[in-house]
Amino acid sequence: MLPYATVQEAETALGRSLTAPETLWFNYSAAKSDYLLYCHNILFLFVIFSAVPLYYMLLEVFFLESVKSYKIQPKVKLSVSDMFRCYKSVMRMFFLVVGPLQLVSYPSIKMIGIRTSLPLPSLWEIIAQLGIYFIVEDYLNYWIHRFLHCKWGYEKIHKVHHEYTAPVGFAAPYAHWAEVLILGIPSFMGPAIVPGHMITFWLWIGLRQIEAIETHSG
Repeated sequence: MLPYATVQEAETALGRSLTAPETLWFNYSAAKSDYLLYCHNILFLFVIFSAVPLYYMLLEVFFLESVKSYKIQPKVKLSVSDMFRCYKSVMRMFFLVVGPLQLVSYPSIKMIGIRTSLPLPSLWEIIAQLGIYFIVEDYLNYWIHRFLHCKWGYEKIHKVHHEYTAPVGFAAPYAHWAEVLILGIPSFMGPAIVPGHMITFWLWIGLRQIEAIETHSG
């Protein structure tokens, strides 16, 4: 929650006029707690898990011939019912694991210094931080993924993720509950190393999931 009651107070504290984005942020966030702002991630993830894979599903269902040459497995086509069965499993995991995890993980976000205050970060600051987050996540995810492909990790945890042998966007977050928790570590480490603004954190969570969906789209 911002410590200013009015835009004028915020401008006085900053020693300048608010930019248009800062004014929008003030009007939206001034009366909301930091916890409520952090919990926006639940809504963002729900929308991303539900809407983004639809694009790839429509390509496969209605435009298969035109995109077949771009498919990793061009001879494999999942039915719409298979895709929605996958989506229902993902949503079950979302409501049982991902959502509750977001609700209880706020103290860790507060601890590493994710801020909601003014001023807002510059565009270049956001881009630089997102770049670091992607590099850190990619490196750690690689090694954790390798561990999950060892005999024990695969048989006990990771084989769930490979139940859909033909890639499909909805299957990006389809995994064992333990894998969902473990792979949250690489996503968290970038912001922990280079903490930024809540807006940057929202963008990071959203872009990371969109990337995962695109990677699993086939």
